[in-house]
Amino acid sequence: MTPGSQIAWDDTVLPFQLDRSDIRGRVARLDGVLEKVLSQHDYPAGIEALVAETALLTALIGQTIKLRWKLSLQVRGDGPARLIATDYYAPAEAGGPARIRAYASYDKDRLQEGANPFSQVGSGYFAVLIDQGKGMVPYQGITPLAGGSLSACAQTYFAQSEQLPTRFQLSFGRSHLQGQAEGWRAGGVMLQMMPKASPHVAGASGERGLLEPEDILHSGEAEDWSRANALLDTVDDLELIGPSVQPTDLLVRLFHEETPRVFDAQPITFGCTCSQERVRQSLSIYSARDIAHMTTEEGVVTADCQFCGAHYRMDPATLGFEAEKGNGHP
Repeated sequence: MTPGSQIAWDDTVLPFQLDRSDIRGRVARLDGVLEKVLSQHDYPAGIEALVAETALLTALIGQTIKLRWKLSLQVRGDGPARLIATDYYAPAEAGGPARIRAYASYDKDRLQEGANPFSQVGSGYFAVLIDQGKGMVPYQGITPLAGGSLSACAQTYFAQSEQLPTRFQLSFGRSHLQGQAEGWRAGGVMLQMMPKASPHVAGASGERGLLEPEDILHSGEAEDWSRANALLDTVDDLELIGPSVQPTDLLVRLFHEETPRVFDAQPITFGCTCSQERVRQSLSIYSARDIAHMTTEEGVVTADCQFCGAHYRMDPATLGFEAEKGNGHP
């Protein structure tokens, strides 16, 4: 395999369908995007792992939705890892890349060194938010944190909120390729039964009374679902994160008896929507007195983007609804 063919599959999501089983899926590979996300911050190892897992889930889930603007995942808990937040922006034009950004909020003093990263979140919820843009009502779906991993939470979300049996198999971590600097790589496969008009719900057998995929399957579907999951169980980490195995070859290796069919791959890039104008807009609801409280000893108002680390410095006289006219600002 040539270096060029390796790079071609990095930072992409490849949609596919298993025609025999009526199951759709995605194969995702992230490297440069994930490295860019994590290089913006100096996170502890456990927090990096949570951000990497959430970013990979975001890439897989975002590509399954007919999205006009933005999909967000939020993981909130009462543990030292307080918040993991990601945004996935739909391509601005056909064939263009989708954009991902992510960040974490955590209490460094409460982190337990060497502990399972998911245990650092504590009790809380896993949320999926879909914003289709101006004039559309945002959607929000929430499920409790359960199952021992963020991917298990995502599976529960689809079973509970969408009645769609869903499976994620993920791998992520720092890797070192010959002749290249060490960096983050992640890869994963998502399986999902095609939507049905009226799924059968047999009962809730999951942790804390939550639905599992098997609870919403008919007998024939359950057999197809079990077979596809058994095949996915044979995948190993090196096959998921590559770069020695192309996603198309992986699908043939795993699912050749299920008649896999692939579609156009979706490129992914790091992208942030922050700007000084957006900061000004967010501060437009404040009075001059409020702005004065935000002003530093140097006589400026500063703002930092939690996603990309951009730093903004602004004249307080140009901020808020009582701002002075001129300088191109109302």
